[in-house]
Amino acid sequence: MRATKAIIHLDNLQYNIKEIKKRLNKNVKICLPVKADAYGHGAVRVAVAAIRAGVSYLAVASIQEAVELREAGIVAPIISLSLPVLEEIPELLKYDIEPLVIDEEFINDLNRFAKKLNKKAGVHLKIDTGMRRIGCSPMEAVKLAVQIDRAENLELKGVCTHFAVSDSTDEKNIKFTKKQILVFKDSIKEIKKAGINPGLIHAANSGAVLQYPEAQFDMVRPGILVYGYAPSPSLNDLIDLKPVMELVTQVVLIKKIEKDTSVSYDRCWTAEKETFVATLPIGYADGLMRSLNGLKVRIGKDFFPIIGRICMDQCMIDIGASPWVQRWDEVCIFGPVSKENPKNNTAQDLAKIAGTIPYELTCDINKRVPRIFIDETIQ
Repeated sequence: MRATKAIIHLDNLQYNIKEIKKRLNKNVKICLPVKADAYGHGAVRVAVAAIRAGVSYLAVASIQEAVELREAGIVAPIISLSLPVLEEIPELLKYDIEPLVIDEEFINDLNRFAKKLNKKAGVHLKIDTGMRRIGCSPMEAVKLAVQIDRAENLELKGVCTHFAVSDSTDEKNIKFTKKQILVFKDSIKEIKKAGINPGLIHAANSGAVLQYPEAQFDMVRPGILVYGYAPSPSLNDLIDLKPVMELVTQVVLIKKIEKDTSVSYDRCWTAEKETFVATLPIGYADGLMRSLNGLKVRIGKDFFPIIGRICMDQCMIDIGASPWVQRWDEVCIFGPVSKENPKNNTAQDLAKIAGTIPYELTCDINKRVPRIFIDETIQ
């Protein structure tokens, strides 16, 4: 096995789900997004652990992601959050995947395919209340709900929307989110008034779970919260979470270099004095972004800076003039903060340095980095 690996702490996943449940009204279900290989954590194993911890629904971004789950034996309902192309509809129906529907054309196409294959397709009507990505306008919602209700081979399983700035504490953004909630509630009211059962009503993403209890409805869709991070650093204090992924590697070589010796591409780092440099077998192809040059990584209780350019497959760290570090020592790039390691980098720390978000950090950990799953027993 490679020296570089991602350790997935499924006990932390369980803990985070329990913490989220504490915030939810009674009988509110959880739909866990496991798209992008569960944000880089490993979709199948995460899905199994999450279902054991009480998650009712799963959500993916592509039909292929859903098929992977089904072929692994997962029978929980799966929503596809991105619009499929026509060629994917037979597979969608075969594996009982519930797509979002947003217009008359797709509703007709889906019903036609379902009739031909003698299937009944469950669908979720997506209403665009302000994200401006996919979804019908609120004015079209009732008409489309009626169309679904009348379609012989379709069943309305739910009605949903998505919030654009629910993780923000800015007053203008709070006002915008509250307007989205109001528009969505009005749409649901009109659908019910037309005599149609909307099924599961769901809207709240991670930010809304933390800040808008009125948006819980029947089901919530917390993504990054389950994986151990608030969607914005400003919300960190609202919930106690434990990061699920830990990225580690090992020292594979130590060499002594003299003063004025340059290290790595572009010669952008030069030793100010005699020192020892350790080489780590992890680079930007593994997901360690080049912008993380200077990041201090942990060996034992001490931290050492990445020096020079991060290469595709390797990087170097300065371990000082009299190193205690040994070849093959474990190196923690990021991971959960614990009593043993209270100063561990988290994906949020790395995201701040790289000018991005924790989602991107974990999603970018390449598939060539093996995932090691530990503490899988859900109590």
